[in-house]
Amino acid sequence: MAPRDAFPRAPFALLALGLLAILLLTIPTKDVQEAPEFMYGIVLDAGSSHTALYIYKWPGDKQNGTGVVTQHRECHVKGGGISSYAGQMGAAGQSLEACLDQAVKDIPKDRHQLTPVYLGATAGMRLLNISSPELSSQILEEVDQKIQSYPFNFRGAAILSGQEEGAYGWVTVNYLSENFIKYGFVGHWFKPSRPTVGALDFGGASTQITFATQDPVEDEHDMKKLRLYGQEYTLYTHSFLCYGQDQFLKRLLAHIIESQGYSESVTHPCYPAGHSVELKMDFIFNSPCTAEQQPSSYNPQAALTVRGSGHYEQCEGNISEIFNFDSCPFSQCSFDKVFQPNVTGNFMAFSAFFYIHSFLQQVTGITVRTPTQLVEAAKMLCNMTFSQMMLLAPDQKSRLQDYCASSVFVKILTLRGYGFDDTSFPRISFQKKAGDTSVGWALGYMLTLSNLLPAEEVGLRKALTLGAWGMLIALFVFLLTAVLIYIFLETRKGKTRESQGNVI
Repeated sequence: MAPRDAFPRAPFALLALGLLAILLLTIPTKDVQEAPEFMYGIVLDAGSSHTALYIYKWPGDKQNGTGVVTQHRECHVKGGGISSYAGQMGAAGQSLEACLDQAVKDIPKDRHQLTPVYLGATAGMRLLNISSPELSSQILEEVDQKIQSYPFNFRGAAILSGQEEGAYGWVTVNYLSENFIKYGFVGHWFKPSRPTVGALDFGGASTQITFATQDPVEDEHDMKKLRLYGQEYTLYTHSFLCYGQDQFLKRLLAHIIESQGYSESVTHPCYPAGHSVELKMDFIFNSPCTAEQQPSSYNPQAALTVRGSGHYEQCEGNISEIFNFDSCPFSQCSFDKVFQPNVTGNFMAFSAFFYIHSFLQQVTGITVRTPTQLVEAAKMLCNMTFSQMMLLAPDQKSRLQDYCASSVFVKILTLRGYGFDDTSFPRISFQKKAGDTSVGWALGYMLTLSNLLPAEEVGLRKALTLGAWGMLIALFVFLLTAVLIYIFLETRKGKTRESQGNVI
């Protein structure tokens, strides 16, 4: 008599082979002929200190591009931001040529006419628009003409409001984190259970904080409602103009000069001890952010000597005076009489936040994950000489003198301003990229303007074509039927052998 477990092995082996065949069929193959053509989109991030061009792509067969938009290339324009070319006829447009030429090469020729191009200008142009609307309009017209001379589908250039910049950054962060919708292994989209992530942006002329909140937003100017994938999001978002890295450093210098009587030589407690630089007065007072501190009569070309003293406490004191923590017309405020609910959940900090955080960790060796570690690292940095910094970060020579001030500013902004504490600060992730995609407002801007983010919920999406699914179902039914027939026949044979044995 055959052993009891002899006959089941064959059908189960057959079933296993069939399942393996099904699995192999579900793995996408690299069939170049059947692969959909990619669609492309370009965003020029025209910031206050520089312009970056980002190329995004997504499979052409994906309706709404849901969950599949990735960064294809990026190019950083040499020179300053477009606002720095005010009064220089044609210079702003010419500065974009090298990156636009590169985009022509990076995008297949047959896709050029179908590729939308957007230019979004941020706080640098917002400031120029305040001080000189005519020059601002002239620069936008120049970049319009330059981009239109390329074979793409130009959709226009615009100056983003601070609220828009914050909201688009939030969209980018959560899109890349797959917090809106995620593609599952079984071949359909689903909503992850995790909550959204807040966004902290620190540019050259402004800084933004944006996060979803259940608390009432007492100032309607700081509230934005979005409907994405069938779900409503209520965002708190505020942009602080003149609190970007470049502008805050100018404001700090102006404050120090004013407090020391506008003399020709001043002591800067945030500069490294023994370090000194010479600046033109115009470099400090040529911005709307420092207009109130500008002396009544001064020579813009007059030289100013700034000597560092490397004194952490005095540095902190001077920077604190840039903020206004004194009064609040709402139930609670961050600073400068701006309402802010309590920060909740995880946050992603990017742009200058990332670079300052990375520099602090690099030169001090302190892992900055808590408020205490942030303070400790900032103190250690501010006590370093310029030579010590040079040994630890020689590639950062032009920026070394400003890192103490920037670190102290980040400490005051995040802890005292935004209200992060021992519990919430460790929930901030400082990032430059998410995967291969740069974090910032540009991707969220393109997704929104291109309608690649549907307002309504996305239904079931199969990973395979209907024909492929039909073949798989037929194969599975065939294998299951074969196994059942095999088991039936083997069972019948076994009974026959058993009855014959009883006769004998």
